[in-house]
Amino acid sequence: MKKLLNDFFDRYFHDEESIILVILLTVGLVALLFLGSILAPLIAAIIISYLMQGLVNLLLRYGVSDRLAFVIVYVLFFGIFIMMLFFVLPQVWNQLRRLLDELPNLVNQWQDALRALPENYPNVFSDQWIQQVIDGISGEIGGFGQTILEFSIASLPSLFAWFIFLVLVPILVFFMMKDREQLVLWVGNFLPRNRPLMRAIWLEMDEQIANYIRGKVVEIIIVGSVAYLVFVVVGINYALLLSVLVGLSVIVPYIGATAVTIPVAAVAYVQWGIGGEFYTVLIAYLILQVVDGNVLVPVIFSEAVNLHPVAIIAAVLFFGGLWGLAGVFFAIPLATLIKAIINAWPSRVQSKPLPD
Repeated sequence: MKKLLNDFFDRYFHDEESIILVILLTVGLVALLFLGSILAPLIAAIIISYLMQGLVNLLLRYGVSDRLAFVIVYVLFFGIFIMMLFFVLPQVWNQLRRLLDELPNLVNQWQDALRALPENYPNVFSDQWIQQVIDGISGEIGGFGQTILEFSIASLPSLFAWFIFLVLVPILVFFMMKDREQLVLWVGNFLPRNRPLMRAIWLEMDEQIANYIRGKVVEIIIVGSVAYLVFVVVGINYALLLSVLVGLSVIVPYIGATAVTIPVAAVAYVQWGIGGEFYTVLIAYLILQVVDGNVLVPVIFSEAVNLHPVAIIAAVLFFGGLWGLAGVFFAIPLATLIKAIINAWPSRVQSKPLPD
């Protein structure tokens, strides 16, 4: 057993950089698990600054000065931040409150429609089966309403924390973008001077994850905006709320689009029933998903991460279970980080000649 352990450490931890990297990863993971809520403004500011730096680099390639590029990109970020804070989020919240207020009426209409199924299709649906379905789903809806109430009451003390978050993030982003070189140099002083392993991991991460996160943000904006225009044109209720759900659905590959189909179809069914408008909404939504998957995604993610679908789904389940929506969003980047570490990790393997 001792020989196996010695061989393992000799193969994978034969240089000091490997040990330092393991310590850094362990400290980072522990900090995220136990101090994630406290460090949330700092983490969000680091991510936003990293994303905005891509736009700064783009402007620099066109001959714009460093200071002017920083000012342009930060003003763009701050404008989007203010628009989301004072326009989009309040509208979405109002539509969500209206939907929750109307939920009992919507449930009653939905139950009446279900009870009509045995009359219209007696050979397919029975009264007993329909009643069981109604009772089961009604219980789930009641539990969901109780969860919403408990969440709203429990979240009252955290309003101050959200206020601090919204104030600190723009300030931190400003200084991180303004003093980026000094901060990078300061962090580098704590790392080994000779760090080929960290450099190899960073190069792969910077190339793939930067493209993924920026592309995913662009995809969310495009899909959500197009969905909002489609929903406004067809006249469906809660258009902004549903379009936000459609935009966020692209975060979860293979699952999000299917899951969001349920609320879109439910709202359309309650509003119009089975008819032309209902099918128009579903067909428009289907076309949007087809265009997103077959046109938009290949264009945006021309340098997509090379991960197997099973690895993607496993990462979404694991990191989503740890950190909720944030874990779902960063599941693929984190999986890419793990893949980059595995690929770049030094391994001292003694090569043996093959037998003749």
